[in-house]
Amino acid sequence: MLKKLWILFLFPILVNAQLFSPAKWSSSVKEVGQNEFEIEVTGKIDKGWHLYSMKHPDGGIGIPASASYKPAANAKLVGGAREVGKRIDKYSQIFEQDEKYYENQVKFVQKVKVSGDKPVNVSYTIEFQMCDAERCLPPDETSGTIKLTPSAKVEETKEEAKPADATEAKDTVAVTEITQDSVQEDSTAVVAATQDTIKKVDDSLLADNEKKDNGLLKIFSLGFLGGLAALLMPCIFPMIPLTVSMFTKQSKSKGEGVGKAFIYGLSIIVIYVALGLLATVIFGPSVLNEMSTNPWVNLTFFAIFIVFAISFFGAFELTLPSKWVNAADKGADKGGLIGIFFMAFTLALVSFSCTGPIIGSLLVQATQGGNYYSLIVGMFGFSLALAIPFTLFAMFPGWLNSMPKSGGWLNTIKVSLGFIELAFALKFLSNADLVWQMNWLPREIFLAFWIAIFIFLGLYLLGKFRLELDSPVQTIGVPRMLFALVSISFAIYMIPGLWGGPLKLLSGLTPPMTYSEAPRGFHEGVGGGQATAKFDDPNMVAGPHGIPAFKDFDQAAAYATKVGKPMLLDFTGHACANCRKVEERVWSDERVKKILAEDVVLVSLYVDEAKELPEDQKVFSKALDRNLKTVGNKWTSFEIEHFNANAQPYYILVDKDLNRFSKPLEAELDVEVYLKWLQDGIAKYKAK
Repeated sequence: MLKKLWILFLFPILVNAQLFSPAKWSSSVKEVGQNEFEIEVTGKIDKGWHLYSMKHPDGGIGIPASASYKPAANAKLVGGAREVGKRIDKYSQIFEQDEKYYENQVKFVQKVKVSGDKPVNVSYTIEFQMCDAERCLPPDETSGTIKLTPSAKVEETKEEAKPADATEAKDTVAVTEITQDSVQEDSTAVVAATQDTIKKVDDSLLADNEKKDNGLLKIFSLGFLGGLAALLMPCIFPMIPLTVSMFTKQSKSKGEGVGKAFIYGLSIIVIYVALGLLATVIFGPSVLNEMSTNPWVNLTFFAIFIVFAISFFGAFELTLPSKWVNAADKGADKGGLIGIFFMAFTLALVSFSCTGPIIGSLLVQATQGGNYYSLIVGMFGFSLALAIPFTLFAMFPGWLNSMPKSGGWLNTIKVSLGFIELAFALKFLSNADLVWQMNWLPREIFLAFWIAIFIFLGLYLLGKFRLELDSPVQTIGVPRMLFALVSISFAIYMIPGLWGGPLKLLSGLTPPMTYSEAPRGFHEGVGGGQATAKFDDPNMVAGPHGIPAFKDFDQAAAYATKVGKPMLLDFTGHACANCRKVEERVWSDERVKKILAEDVVLVSLYVDEAKELPEDQKVFSKALDRNLKTVGNKWTSFEIEHFNANAQPYYILVDKDLNRFSKPLEAELDVEVYLKWLQDGIAKYKAK
């Protein structure tokens, strides 16, 4: 009990300290041949975080990992370092670039050959950067020294880059593995030491990272909705009363009829789930995940959805070979359980012209998750929605009298789904375009297509035009009018997006704001207003929304002293999604923008800036326990040393001597809260 109370007391301190590393490192070695060893440095990555691969594209968002090894004179490296793990290659629509990273675990492996039989020390350094769904930590490193003995006895002599006289461990086992943390601040060591103990508490606070189960629920829901939509297709809806009536008339009792209908529904589920299982076995989850981001696959999906849409519009029907249908129909004549199964199989084949596009759409959506069970769960949801009506109407035959009669409304639903298929076809074309940066579908053109599609859908539902297979429309019902209203309203909602409107409801569906003909919006013009203004200091640059900003603390401090203003330190990162949210949602407010431009000196310090420091600034950092190499290292060390934090965004108002005039603020998206925080800090500065 006392231990639990201690954990509860300590946990807020650990959270507030914010100095943490979501990777725990260990090293081991094994002898793989005569005087040949493999050194393995293993990083175990916390749930929800990822570590960029050595193959991650350089020069963009996220810094690729690097592994360096320095053997003694009587040893040499064999080949280069390699990564071992399940690498994820994915296109990021937030940062508009390909990403290559690892989740859960990654190993950096290096082969070393030793000459002679004397022990050899090999030092290693792994440099890396880690991100989660919303933020990135500053670049970090882990280092140590491994002792290799040709007799296969090995040991790790030290865990981090320390002076050369560090004490060596004893040769006790053939492979020695010692866990090491990559950040050396005392508070970080406390976090690392207690991390296993508070894991349950931490996991409860990170419940939003449990995405796999939610992903399966989403796929099931989409499948179920797709099944309900398929029920309303002209190929299936008329079959419900015919099939149920046949079961009830051929059965000697109501119970027998219900049993046959139940077997029929179960057969439908088995058939469609088997289809999902077959697709999963053929492709596998890793292939499905790669398919979802591959531009060629997205182009294929685009073509498939176009074909589906045209089919739903009535230009042609998608049918399976007649031999398959005839063979299944013969099986249905056998009677008994086998006959019922083949009746269900016949329904699946005959209705393919209606269900095929819906199933195809479902399979495409399932590939986006990459989960092994996605296709199976999706097909289960689809088939369950198909099977339930047959069973229920067999149990309650009186319900058949309340069913709406077949008619032109069934084709209306089919055509409406064709418009939806057409809209999603453009989404897949956009995915390929974003990867290749071909500028086929910038944001404005994409939105123009979608606006036109949903206006046409609304006009179609209102009966303003008919397609070839439609019945004449004299009047429309209330449901049809309401769906038309929703479709046209949705189109109107998208119109401001043509002039730079944010369209937050469509986040993730439309191309990002930066992938447009006018990234800042037409109302700001090319370059965005203040961006072309002349600044008071040659070291100033245009920040977000054209706000004057410095990227160096010393330069900003000199200017702030001259003009008598407080500095707003903005610890940010190129790969910081939350930083972009604050800039787009809060700094865009005219009141906030005015204060940032006129009442404070904005200092944006990028902790992941990869630009190399001048030689005279590559000094030893106690906070990082290593020499500074990059500009990002410098500002990371600065944030840790002065504010005991290493996460972004991180805002604080200070003067040149780092006297504080506000409490630190992080990802605050409430404009009023942020505005009051700024005003209170400025008032305290003026009152000093």
